[in-house]
Amino acid sequence: MEFFEGMSEPVRQAWLRSLTNGRAARALSRRRLLQGSGALTGAALLAACGIPASESGKDTEDEGGQQDLSAEEKVLNFSNWPLYIDVDDENPQVRPTLDAFRAETGIEVAYTEDINDNNEFFGKIRPQLAAGQDTGRDLIVVTDWMAGRLIRQGWANRLDPTNVPNAIANVEGRYRNAPHDPGRQYTYPWAGLATVIAYNRKATGGREITSVSELLDDPGLKGKVSLLTEMQDTIGMVLLDMGKDPGTFTDDDFDAAVARVQQAVDSGQLRRFTGNDYMDELNSGDIAACLAWAGDIVQLQYDNPDIAFTIPEQGYLFFTDDLLVPARARHQANAEALIDYYYRPEVAAELAAWVNYFCPVAGAQVMMERIDAELAQNTLIFPDQEMTERGYAFRPLQDAEETAYQEKFAKLIGA
Repeated sequence: MEFFEGMSEPVRQAWLRSLTNGRAARALSRRRLLQGSGALTGAALLAACGIPASESGKDTEDEGGQQDLSAEEKVLNFSNWPLYIDVDDENPQVRPTLDAFRAETGIEVAYTEDINDNNEFFGKIRPQLAAGQDTGRDLIVVTDWMAGRLIRQGWANRLDPTNVPNAIANVEGRYRNAPHDPGRQYTYPWAGLATVIAYNRKATGGREITSVSELLDDPGLKGKVSLLTEMQDTIGMVLLDMGKDPGTFTDDDFDAAVARVQQAVDSGQLRRFTGNDYMDELNSGDIAACLAWAGDIVQLQYDNPDIAFTIPEQGYLFFTDDLLVPARARHQANAEALIDYYYRPEVAAELAAWVNYFCPVAGAQVMMERIDAELAQNTLIFPDQEMTERGYAFRPLQDAEETAYQEKFAKLIGA
């Protein structure tokens, strides 16, 4: 099958423009963080996937009574994390896959990179959601545990399955169900993420760092270690190191993990807690070893061969960043059109070639072969069975649990 087969003409032209604009081979396969900062459709498809189709699709009003203006207003307000979409090498304001979506659908996408932290972003939109008001956003990308919080609060709109046939057909089996969203009624993954150990060979004297215990206890790393400010990532990896399953831990297990990290804080073992701003310090060697997100490490390795990563023997923490339509959104059908578009394998491959995180779309690996054969074999983008089996999810938390755990973790990190 040819790469462009099945694409509409606007999409084909947008891809051709991107491929002829200096974005061939390796340039196509990365976001330059360090350099400048469908055979079945409709009811048949839904039945084949075990999802009952609605008789007439979604009503013109969502579950909260908000009218969907998608038919009259071809616009979409989309909030995402910074540097989480493909861009053009020569003009970072050009986003080829979004441009192709606009060309094909006529939907104008107001794309905003205004999500830097899950809790911080939740604080921005919570007042409107609590008041039953439109947040000004039709589609957002939040981490799975935050998506679960929004769903539990009734602040997420259920997706119309008749509008997302590609997503239903092409979501990888690993992502088809989720504890925070059984049956994927409200969300689909934008990307999968893995928390691993990263290190700089120069800074470690050539040593390989293979365990969280080394991060917390090894005197040779004292003062040159960082952990993450996301509670689930740091505590989840410490729990694994302690022989506990992050999917079934108890309150006592959580407290023991916090106490273990507190010892490392008190002893001066830890340099600091970070978001993804660990990247510059890891690259320079000021941080010798750290907890890191695998996609970041793939990117760093392009420029620095001393950067390496390890998946501990006990495993790694796995989670997703999810596409979600917030309650009272005014253009849900337009949002669903974009979700469905990014679940086309050729589009998903283009996105994954830039963001370098786990791709949740079946068929994208074959398409990636045509973009970058090396990336197509990278298990941090397309995990094999062994990689998949070593991943653990942090269990969903009830509201009271989450509040208590976040308070303890905030005290630990000095937030």
